[in-house]
Amino acid sequence: MVPILRKLPPNLGLRGYEVIDDAKTQLEAACPGIVSCADILALAARDSVVLTGGRSWLVPTGRRDGRVSLASETTDLPGFTESIDSQKQKFSAKGLNTQDLVVLVGGQTIGTTACQFFSYRLYNFNGTASSDPSINASFLPQLQALCPQNGDGTKRVPFDTGSENRFDASFFANLRNGRGILESDQKLWTDASTRAIVQRFLGITGLAAFNVEFGRSMVKMSNTGVKTGTDGEIRKICSAINS
Repeated sequence: MVPILRKLPPNLGLRGYEVIDDAKTQLEAACPGIVSCADILALAARDSVVLTGGRSWLVPTGRRDGRVSLASETTDLPGFTESIDSQKQKFSAKGLNTQDLVVLVGGQTIGTTACQFFSYRLYNFNGTASSDPSINASFLPQLQALCPQNGDGTKRVPFDTGSENRFDASFFANLRNGRGILESDQKLWTDASTRAIVQRFLGITGLAAFNVEFGRSMVKMSNTGVKTGTDGEIRKICSAINS
């Protein structure tokens, strides 16, 4: 969370740093040098799910913060046009499988993205001067109204149309119905290797399964590259390494 990573293109749309900074300030006042920013982020992610109607899970703590922030680290993040094979490779490199990929992308049941990351699908998909054929025909005009051609690319649009403030499984139903916002998300339905997993999370029973699996995948992801013991540090503020 140091400044260089905040300012790189894959992270430009992220919000809420002030919440993490406020939590860190209060924790440092109560118990200085004890709780890492990494743990605060993991706990805040869990709490945001619970506050929006999702199921809680036990978050392992004891992480320490890293001392290095490199622009090259963001190349590990899947891009918004990325193929499923490429997404799976990036997740596999972190010890995460195909189900983890689908489940964690499903976390976009809450949150927003910017027009600049998908408006090409509405007007000039792959240089065709037409829209992405995987977009539901009745949904296309809604997206075009939200993101006019040559309009404000920074305008925020919900990932999960109609349910963006509730942690549920409607994100997967939207993929089935051709209402995915990002190209990389919609590919979870159009690619046979991930469609069966998406189908598991549809409906009432699917929601129950998604809630369970999301917690498991979040723990699995948060255990990747963990620093403990004398490795790393406990940052005094989350936006910079200790001097």
